[in-house]
Amino acid sequence: MASLLDRKKTAAQVVALARSDEKISAQVLLKGIFTEFTEFHGDRGFADDPAIIGGLAYLNEQPVTVIATNKGQTPEEKLQTHFGCPEPAGYRKALRLAQQAAKFQRPVIFLVNTAGAYPGKSAEENGQGEAIARNLLEFSTLPTPIISVIYGEGGSGGALALACGDRVWMLENSTYSVLSPEGFAAILWKDSSRADEAAEVLQLTPEKLLQQKIIEGIIPESHSQRRLCRAIKKTITTEMMQLQQLKTTQLLEQRRLRFRKF
Repeated sequence: MASLLDRKKTAAQVVALARSDEKISAQVLLKGIFTEFTEFHGDRGFADDPAIIGGLAYLNEQPVTVIATNKGQTPEEKLQTHFGCPEPAGYRKALRLAQQAAKFQRPVIFLVNTAGAYPGKSAEENGQGEAIARNLLEFSTLPTPIISVIYGEGGSGGALALACGDRVWMLENSTYSVLSPEGFAAILWKDSSRADEAAEVLQLTPEKLLQQKIIEGIIPESHSQRRLCRAIKKTITTEMMQLQQLKTTQLLEQRRLRFRKF
């Protein structure tokens, strides 16, 4: 089946597809890409956030740490995960698992689909801003390969806290931006109904981000989840093999230069 990349879409259409209920779930990706996934829970400080699923797995025969955002599949799960918007405990769990991966020389794979960090009162009380900033700081010097795949929404610091590694890829029907089109329109034009126009201005589509060299590439989507998982797995495997050939000093220097250019 031909890729949806063969048909030109507007930014608003990409946003709608990224948010679609038919978007592939974290659970399907974990099962379709990895084997022997063992989930770890908790941030070892406060709580366990179900919006972040993380643990150990094998990619082919290579042990890795995989961390994915989870929007939930049932109404109850969606409420528990705040529709995929992590709380501070989720970001701290991700950091704990990534640091553990570095200790045992395992690559870290992030699978990201979040509209942003949870903005509720409880999150602010528990240090949402600090948790995101801590991830950005710690991941920048984590001595192990980090690969991020944005497979749905990539919203603001909530996504950046999980997408600041050595390689960042996006599915063709995904977005990555500083805030939502509705939020952008409300702030800039005081009119959230101009969200479609804002989506174009934000240049949040994979094609625009690739042109600006913010991401490394785009993974085509199809209506077959199995085929999509194979495509993601192939991309991650190739990138991981390349990154593992680098010395730690080279890896960290390339990561530093990658983000300095922005």
